[in-house]
Amino acid sequence: MRSLTQPVTTRRTAVAVAWLVHLYTALGVVLAALVVMAAWDGAQVRALWLGLAALVIDGTDGTLARAVGVKTHVPWFDGAMLDNIVDYLTYAFAPMLLLWGGGYLGRGFWATVLTVVPLMASAYQFCRVDAKTDDHFFLGFPSYWNVVAFYVIVLDLPRAATAVLLLACAVLVFVPVKYLYPSRTEAFRTPTVLLTAVWMLSYAVLLLQMPSPSALWVTISLAYVVYYVATSVLLTVRAQHVAR
Repeated sequence: MRSLTQPVTTRRTAVAVAWLVHLYTALGVVLAALVVMAAWDGAQVRALWLGLAALVIDGTDGTLARAVGVKTHVPWFDGAMLDNIVDYLTYAFAPMLLLWGGGYLGRGFWATVLTVVPLMASAYQFCRVDAKTDDHFFLGFPSYWNVVAFYVIVLDLPRAATAVLLLACAVLVFVPVKYLYPSRTEAFRTPTVLLTAVWMLSYAVLLLQMPSPSALWVTISLAYVVYYVATSVLLTVRAQHVAR
């Protein structure tokens, strides 16, 4: 009897684990809602902590999904679609409302424009079938509006600088630079994963130091951004050169 029931039990367990991974991904929707609520309350630092939690989930759920074979055990449920919904909410929608609600974009018509332009650019990008390339890069600025919001708030950037930064990143959505996918890009994978972990640590440290973050940790944090952008551009140029 055991030999007959064991495979059924094993399959049921595998399906249950797959659903738990999907639930783990879906927690990002909850976090996005909590970020918006924190923005409504004027609690920007709390919102950024919630954003960090969303980053941790997004950085680990794909690995978990592949490890347990969610596509095999729940083939009729589109985990990639769920991931895109969560990412749009946590990486674009909630962060832009955080900036708008906190007054970092000013007031009135111009603030509305600065909120809407990144959201529209990201809506376009999330609908591109090649937004994530076959060799595991992001094509165009990967809608890291949560990271932009983090620096705007932590560094207390002037409104003019914030406007330039937002509009520049919105334009970069349409520029075909291949940006590192930290958990999947093969090139420089080990240093990228390690440096990403250091960056996330710096994120937490800077929030703990608010409202007076130290220059040292700001430098460490921004150094990763320089590495990320420079490596992405280098690999893009190298790929174009090989293609020629």
